[in-house]
Amino acid sequence: MNENRSVFALDGVTGMLIATVLLLSILVFLTVNALSVQHANAENFYQIKDEKSIKMFSTENAKHVVDVK
Repeated sequence: MNENRSVFALDGVTGMLIATVLLLSILVFLTVNALSVQHANAENFYQIKDEKSIKMFSTENAKHVVDVK
């Protein structure tokens, strides 16, 4: 029999807690970054100039978008 078992080994409760804390910290980091990006882009207003000349498939469509700021 294997008598060298431990509850606090890295494959036991401690490993589960480390993995849980790591995943929660990644979740918090990504959430905070997503909120900051959303806040920065919510204040970035733009206007479309000359709508009639925009083509459906064109690489020059980005020239019609102008930042208001």
